[in-house]
This record gives sequence, structure tokens and C-alpha cells, in this order.
Amino acid sequence: MDALLLHHQLIITGQSSERMATTSSLQQYGRVPASINLHRKQQHSLSNCSSRVSVMAGNRNVMLLQGFIKSNKVSKRRSTAGLVVKCGGMGLGDFIGGDLVKFDIGQWLSDVEEHKALAIYPPHEGGYEGRYLNRLIRQGYYFLDLSARGLGDPETTLTKVHPVCPAHLGKQPIARWYFPPEVDFRLEHLPPDAKGLVVWIIEAKVLSKAELQFLALLPTLRPNVRVVAECGNWRKLVWKPLKEIAGLTAEGGA
Repeated sequence: MDALLLHHQLIITGQSSERMATTSSLQQYGRVPASINLHRKQQHSLSNCSSRVSVMAGNRNVMLLQGFIKSNKVSKRRSTAGLVVKCGGMGLGDFIGGDLVKFDIGQWLSDVEEHKALAIYPPHEGGYEGRYLNRLIRQGYYFLDLSARGLGDPETTLTKVHPVCPAHLGKQPIARWYFPPEVDFRLEHLPPDAKGLVVWIIEAKVLSKAELQFLALLPTLRPNVRVVAECGNWRKLVWKPLKEIAGLTAEGGA
């Protein structure tokens, strides 16, 4: 549209320059034809028409843009008009800071003594499980903190003499060192007034079902051992019996 208007204006400008030259030569002789005046009127009307067309085109673009914005706003309002966000299950405990003791701390202690192996799901940002850990320390438990990544076979690492190969960096001979069982070694060195040993395993979500089943049965093999495995994340700290997660019960198998 703009290119067509520009071409039309160039043609009109060229014709007007020729007419002006002819008119000036005729004015020297004292007469001007009527066709010249008629062409001037046509030129004026054409220039006004072209300017009106350009203004109308610009106004049309503006009107289209305004209509597009309004339609988007209306569509957004319609799409979000009937949506309501609700947080179900909220109570007074949800408004207590994560660094404070929750109301379920008593249930936590009783479940540790009853089930002896728990799968916990702390929030992603971490730190909330520290209050529950500290309460177990106050009860007289000692801790063995391990990461599931690089743990190897849990049964061999925790209850048997197991080999460990240090990094040789490609320039040293491959060596193999033997370490005592992690759980048995610490049970032998517990103070007389200790209530027991808690094996706290982080990133337990990478363990297989068979490995989780062994961790769930470890308190049966070692009565003074409690197991806490971080098997995932949730918006608040929750826990379940590890036997249920590992499929050793009817609920877990279903």
C-alpha cells in the first residue's frame, strides 16, 4: 500500500513539474489555457485523496491492533474467570516456621520406635528434617549418615567386611582396602548409655526395591538399629513405614 502511494505521488510530481514549465512559458505570452487550471484541481484532489487513504490505512492498522489487544484481554479474562486455587488440608501447623518444632513430633518418636525403619519425604529446600533428627539425638540415639549414591551393596557395606578401591588417577597401581562393617563397627563403640544407632540415608530414591527391603529388615537383624531413608520429597515432611514402601506388606505390595 505504501509503495503504491509513493509511486503515484512520484508520477503526480513529474507531471506537475512539466505543467509548471509549460504554464510559465505561456504566462510570458499573456494567456493560460483552461486545461491547466483543470489539471491543478485534479492534482489537488488526488493529493488530498492519497493523504486521506494513507491516514485511513494508518487508522485501520491502529484499530486492528486495538481490537487484537482487547480480544486477547477478553480471552484471558474468560479463561481465568472460573479458576479458583485452593490449598486443601491446611491447618495451624502449616503457618509455623520450618525451624520450629511441629505438632507431630510425638507421632514421629512413636513411629520410630514402632516401625523401626521409616521412609521420609522432606521438602525440596531441605532443613525441615533437622528438628526431627535433633529430637532423636535428645532421646539418646547416635547417627550414621550415609548417601545412597556410591553406597554399593547395602548388606555388604553395613554388615560385612567390604573392599574399597581408592582412586588411582591412572598413574598408580589399583589398590584394594578392606573396611569393617559400618553398622557393626559403630555398635561396638557406642557409649553404655546410648539408646541405639540411627542409620540416616539421604537420596534413597536411587536404591532398588531389593536394597530398600534389606534396609527395612536391618532393625530385625540388628535390634539396636533404626533406619531413616529419604525416599523422595513433598511440600511438608511426611513419613511412612519403610516396609510399606519396599513392598513387604500387603499395602505396599498392592
